[in-house]
Amino acid sequence: MAHSGALVEVLKRELRSRGVTYAQVARKLGLSEASVKRMFSRKEFTLKRLDQVCQLTHSDFSDLARTLNREENLVSQLTHEQEKEIASSIKLFLVAVCALNHVTPEQVVAIYDISRAECIQLLVKLDRIGFIQLQPNNRIRLLVSHDFTWLPDGPIQRFFKQHAHGDFNRSRFDRPDEYFLAVNGMLSGSSRATIVARLKRIAREFSELHSDDVRLPASQRSNMTMLVAIRHWELKAFAELRRKKPPSTSGNRS
Repeated sequence: MAHSGALVEVLKRELRSRGVTYAQVARKLGLSEASVKRMFSRKEFTLKRLDQVCQLTHSDFSDLARTLNREENLVSQLTHEQEKEIASSIKLFLVAVCALNHVTPEQVVAIYDISRAECIQLLVKLDRIGFIQLQPNNRIRLLVSHDFTWLPDGPIQRFFKQHAHGDFNRSRFDRPDEYFLAVNGMLSGSSRATIVARLKRIAREFSELHSDDVRLPASQRSNMTMLVAIRHWELKAFAELRRKKPPSTSGNRS
């Protein structure tokens, strides 16, 4: 079941990458668009319908299986030591992020103050670390999956907290493509779980859109960073106003 669901996810990405909409799939299958969305959501496909949808991507079931096999050998997170080595050099970190964003070595050299020789040396290091595979003609093959994330509280996230957090928040967030919101509330355990699940879905959607836009030239894409966070927290000034717990009076003295 999990394997068939993964195949459907591969098919969804193939459709997105080729600009095929659910409406087009619906016409191909002779179904309503709502039925197609439900079919993808539940990952319920007959082999015949799977083959019909594959035709819209000019591929077949075996192509999906090969893509899935390649993806299953990719990693969604690095080890602590791998991240630590990447975070040890700002230029190495920069080239790693560029590789994640499918920026070519030629574009890296054109955009940043990094020579071609230095860029190749950094790519060789990323290859040795196991982050990429450097192929002939300096083509880059990522060894991390499309849903790759940095380790929670790992070296990269700590680097961000130490060096970039303040810079990130130094904005009015008033551009059309920017958004900032701080909300406070008191939630039950089930409500907290619901919010966390929705935030994870938003993060997955960000990753999917990033994958969709890879086919566009770099000139049509902009560096965007989304910070998603929720935690048990109260403003320190508020916490300091809380009443101290009274001393225990449970014991009796004779």
